[in-house]
Formats: sequence, C-alpha cells, structure tokens
Amino acid sequence: MRHKASTDFDTLASAPSRAVSPPSALDRWMLSLIQRGFGTAPVGFALWDGTQTSPPREPAVGRLLVKDRPTLVGLILDPEMNFGDAYSSGRLEVLGDLPSMLEHTYRAWEQEGRDGQAARRFSLRRPNTLRRARENIHHHYDLGNDFYSLWLDEQMLYTCAYFPTPDASLERAQVAKMDHVCRKLRLRPGDKVVEAGCGWGALALHMARNYGAQVKAFNISTEQIRYGREKARAEGLDGRVEFIEDDYRTIQGKFDVFVSVGMLEHVGKERYGALRAVIERCLPADGGRGLLHFIGRDRQRPLNAWARRRIFPGAYPPTLREVLESILEPGGLSVLDVENLRLHYARTLAHWLSRFEGAVEQVRGRFGETFVRAWRLYLAGSQAAFATGWMQLFQVVFARTADNDVAWTRDHLYVDGA
Repeated sequence: MRHKASTDFDTLASAPSRAVSPPSALDRWMLSLIQRGFGTAPVGFALWDGTQTSPPREPAVGRLLVKDRPTLVGLILDPEMNFGDAYSSGRLEVLGDLPSMLEHTYRAWEQEGRDGQAARRFSLRRPNTLRRARENIHHHYDLGNDFYSLWLDEQMLYTCAYFPTPDASLERAQVAKMDHVCRKLRLRPGDKVVEAGCGWGALALHMARNYGAQVKAFNISTEQIRYGREKARAEGLDGRVEFIEDDYRTIQGKFDVFVSVGMLEHVGKERYGALRAVIERCLPADGGRGLLHFIGRDRQRPLNAWARRRIFPGAYPPTLREVLESILEPGGLSVLDVENLRLHYARTLAHWLSRFEGAVEQVRGRFGETFVRAWRLYLAGSQAAFATGWMQLFQVVFARTADNDVAWTRDHLYVDGA
C-alpha cells in the first residue's frame, strides 16, 4: 500500500501528455525572462527544440531543459513551486550535475542578497495544531521504516551527523554526533532525560546505554515509535527508555535534562510559546540543562515553497534570534553554548544522496519515478543549501539563569580527542 504522501506525486506523474509544437517567438521571449530571473547563477536554459540561452557569466555549470510550453509558463508564474513539480514529473530536465548546479545557483543568489521576500509575501502558514502536526509528521516520517533504512545509517539517524574527520563514515559520524550531544549536556548516570521528537530512538537508546540515563522519548510518528520500542526490547533497555507516542506539548513531570534534536523546525513559529512552556515545567526551578539541535537561518526567510508543500509541510527554520527571543529568554534560560554545524550537514546529505541513488531501483519500484525525482531534488537541494550557507544547523545548550552547576571549561567536549 502506498503512503498518503505519494498522492501529490501521483497526480504530477499522471498529468496528461501534451503535443509539443515548435517554440514560438513568445516562447523564446519567456525563456529569456526566466534566464534573467536566475540572475548571475551560472545556469543556462534550453527549449524542447534545442533553442538555448546562456547565463551572463560563462561557462555554465549546467543547463535546464524545458520540455513544453505549460512548464515554461509555470516557471514564470510561480518558479519556486513549479520548478520542483516540473522536475519531479520529468517535464524539466537537468543537463549536468544536479547538486553542483543547485550549489552554484544558491551561492550566486546569496551573493546577490536574495532573501525570499516575494515568497514570504505570498506564503500562507497554517498553525501546527495537534491534529495538523500529526498529519505533517505522518506525511514525511511514516513513509515506512524500510524506505529510510535503504539510505540512512544502521541506527536510523535522520539528523545532521558530526564528522570528527572529513573522511569518517556516516555510521561513525552519527555515533560521534550522539556523543557530542551527550557531552554538551554533561550526562551523568541516573539523569532523568526527556527527549522531544526522538526519531527512531537512536539517541534515547545511546543516552541510556552509554551514559546511564533514564529517558522518556516523545514522538508522534507511529512508525518511528514502533521501531524504537522494538530496539529497546531487543537490547534490554526498555526498563530505562520509555518511548511515548504523543505530542511534545503533553509532556509532564520533572527532568534533569531536556533535549530536542531535529524537531524545532517542525514546531512552527506560532507555537514557540507552547514549547517554551514545556521546557519551563520540565526543568526544576533551580537547575537542569537542555539542548536544541535544529535547522535554521541566518536571517528570516521561509522554507522553499515546493519543499514546504511536497516534502516538509508545516516546517519553518528559525533564526537564532527567534529562538532566543521566543523560547529561551522569556523562559528564564541562559545560553551556554552555540555551535553551527552546517558543513557537517552538507556532508551528511552527500552521504544520504549517494546511498539513495544506490537504492533508487528499490525506491522506484515502491513509489514510482516521480517520487524518486522529488526526493532526489530534496536531498540535492538540501545539500546545496547547507554547503552555501542558505541554511544553517544550530546546536544551542542552555540552563536555568541562576544555575551555577555549569561546565568550567570545554574539556568535556573533547574526550579522547573527539
């Protein structure tokens, strides 16, 4: 049975084919407008008859082949949305290396100072209510554990890895990420930890197995919670790790540590107050510490419209200022450490894309060609976004303002030269 998330892709794939007539003067004029719209990006365009345009600065690193007139019109009317849909459905082809072309494009646009103003003006955000949050997570994360196991590491971590050396394997880098988080939190045996948005449970299990923590992990993805529970039972850790299928807003109780890895970008800025309230009631008034690991921006701008519609509904990557002003500062929490791991995420995505391509026939057999192309674009585009600074990956460590039980130096982060 195909997952609900494939519905949009099926619609794109089943669009009726159109007879393609030779390009007119109007078509060539529209192509020139699109070429100018790409600014200084070293990307050229071509029409279905071979007509080509070139970027202002040669040479081009790639060329986009537009296969019919409706696609040409769509790229003018709504380029963000229609570029992704046209590529996914095969009506737009990339002649060249997709990640390289996207990286050069983002880098050129960043230098031009493009900030998504037009996209923000016409974007419509719907608050992430309890019901909508569950629908959004189901759309992306419940595609099936067998799908994600094709291209993630063996522990199924779907967040930025931490590469102690550039040539480290993805498996080693993901374990290093979990240790990096645990060291930042200065986990001790017996610590009570609550994790909001636990994925497939690898970090929760790692904290219990390697640091002696007692963990409650919350998630609203049915597939992920089931997987985590099975792993906990198999390792004999079900007495120390409790996986709870529920929204982070329902968390109750007192804990020594609050941690959230890869969830904040799904919360939505209109729900930051709810997350702040959870942290406030979870941590004791005179102590406790926490960590937020999240995809962010260096200035306010929305997520790409196509990615927000087709891949990550409800997502919003915040700036550090938004997190500080809306979550930490009003909650009486002091920032102890901030680290940006965006280049580590670019490398993580390069690994994921390579593994995805290695499993593409299996993915195609289950979900179809349109799904394959959409996810290829999503992974390649994300890799380019982090490589160029279009997107950031922040880790923020915090504690109660009056808490003096904090690290004196950073030695604890680099045990054994890690």
